[in-house]
Amino acid sequence: LPFCVVGPGISVLAAAPSVLQQHRQVHHAVIPHGRSGRSSVSGIVATVFGATGFLGRYVVNRLGRIGSQVIIPYRCDQYDLMYLRPMGDLGQLLFLEWDCKDKDSIRRAVEHSNVVINLVGKEWETKNFNFEDEFVNIPTRIAQITREAGVETLIHISHLNASMKSPSKYLRSKAVGEKAVREEFPDAIILKPSEMFGREDRFLNHYANMRWFGGVPLISLGKKTVKQPVYVVDVAKAIINAVKDPNAKGKTYALAGPNRYLLYDMVEYIYAVCFRTFLPYPLPRPLYHLVARFFEINPFEPWLTRDKVDRFHTTDMTFPDLPGLEDLGIQPTSLEQKAIEVLRRHRRYRWLDAELEEAKPAKTYPV
Repeated sequence: LPFCVVGPGISVLAAAPSVLQQHRQVHHAVIPHGRSGRSSVSGIVATVFGATGFLGRYVVNRLGRIGSQVIIPYRCDQYDLMYLRPMGDLGQLLFLEWDCKDKDSIRRAVEHSNVVINLVGKEWETKNFNFEDEFVNIPTRIAQITREAGVETLIHISHLNASMKSPSKYLRSKAVGEKAVREEFPDAIILKPSEMFGREDRFLNHYANMRWFGGVPLISLGKKTVKQPVYVVDVAKAIINAVKDPNAKGKTYALAGPNRYLLYDMVEYIYAVCFRTFLPYPLPRPLYHLVARFFEINPFEPWLTRDKVDRFHTTDMTFPDLPGLEDLGIQPTSLEQKAIEVLRRHRRYRWLDAELEEAKPAKTYPV
């Protein structure tokens, strides 16, 4: 009888009945071996859609450092991928051009993977892609093709405030996409992070840059909005831990930071860390939308949109019944611990090396 070699000195008869029935051939990349680290093989072959975004770079970095093979479908320029290339060992990061409207292109990206992670999304709409395309149609196609390809694990990133009743179209589309993914792939792992902060974020940096406009406009002076931001590295760790946890399949996780802040108090703390003068002023929502409309006319990346105004002034929901970061073995990182990493570059030269302790901590509210 013909036989195949499984390991050193071990052979199995090809005609013998298989204990594990598999629809796809087992590749050496999915068999863990070697010591832990970027030069080992973790057994994870992951396709990461949206890897060139804010969260994507942290997820790819975490996958690469444990020795995973990562397929990175992209639509951007080659130069926008350069910072991703050193994140994995030689040959472990595979870049693949894809068309999000072409099912065959998506199938090529996922057919050899055992994990698919969907991070696709943008904060503004374009003439080619609106929020429905980004958060409903594309995730639905990915979930459908992932299921047809026999991939074991699908991770979909939603939002903590995703709701059909939200004034933000961004959050309404997230809610619809979350439901569509669950219908297409019942065992999908859905993560709902709140607003994420980190070095390249559009949250803390957004408010810090408002100083160029003579102050910080806030609806109701930010005293009717409560935010619970989460550190982007914690979300990336949660994705990796969810991949490794066999009990995570089919669950929805609510990922938020350890502290809740009034929007006013949080922005005041941002300016305290920056050693900048905090000049808040109330601005009615219609007038705020009018200002944002001028930024939307910008043919390049809009710094502010009407939808972003609504999203940033939405109080973060709480989900006591859903598992969170602690259930994935992660201790949430507070804003006070990492704000200096994000905001130091907004300081004047004379305050560049000032200690973080000199800034008064923001007032927190019970979760």
